[in-house]
Amino acid sequence: MAKQAKAETIEVAPQPVATKVAPPAKPSWEIRDRIYYLKGNKSPLTLTIPGKHTRKHALLYFDSETQSQRELRYATNMSSPFVDEQKGECTMGHIIFRDGFLKVPKNMQNLQKLLSLYHPLKDRIYEEYSAVEEAKDDLEELDLQIDALNAARSIDIDHAEAILRVEKGSEVNNMSSKEIKRDLLLFAKNNASMFISLANDDNVQLRNFAIKAREAGIINLSSDQRTFTWGTNNRKLMNVPFDENPYSAFAAFLKTDEGVEIYKSIDKKL
Repeated sequence: MAKQAKAETIEVAPQPVATKVAPPAKPSWEIRDRIYYLKGNKSPLTLTIPGKHTRKHALLYFDSETQSQRELRYATNMSSPFVDEQKGECTMGHIIFRDGFLKVPKNMQNLQKLLSLYHPLKDRIYEEYSAVEEAKDDLEELDLQIDALNAARSIDIDHAEAILRVEKGSEVNNMSSKEIKRDLLLFAKNNASMFISLANDDNVQLRNFAIKAREAGIINLSSDQRTFTWGTNNRKLMNVPFDENPYSAFAAFLKTDEGVEIYKSIDKKL
């Protein structure tokens, strides 16, 4: 009896199915009241921006889909800000900021879209208020304040005096250590970015060192603020480069090889 041939089973590996990635959805336009404000903390009584295209004030929007410039116009009786979509007689409106702000209610969609999406002066002269962006800015400012206050608490009194001298000048000489620490914390809270910049500036302490040396009579600065000399014999230490702050120049000088020796000599006398 003949043997039956054994049937072979061929397994085919499943082919990977290509998954289609959906394009990101465009952000939907939200129907709501909107507020616009002038940049740079400007708040004139009134400011009118262009509401239609003229030779003097171009009011055009480049449409990337049609590859063409489209003329804009604010017509109160039209639903679209584009001239080519406005049919019939138009009633022109004025776009007026009052005390630096312009509030546009949700029923004025044509003006909102003109200001939020198409107007060429957006982000140049005015911006749209965003609670989310405002919260981000506030959070960044608070983080900066916390960093500045933490740094201010750990700074030694000499460094604190050097930083405050930039803000208060010679008034620091009459302050107690507690007053210096208090005012330093207030400075860090009220002007966090400047405080951090000064705290990280190596020359701040050297400038303070130079000022204290001059006040103690160890060194002198000429009346024209161009030359530093020794207080005892008027021997010249350095000339101040033109158009530089004398104490900043002296601080930089103290970092040189010659300046290091002078620093040591002054430090012994302070």
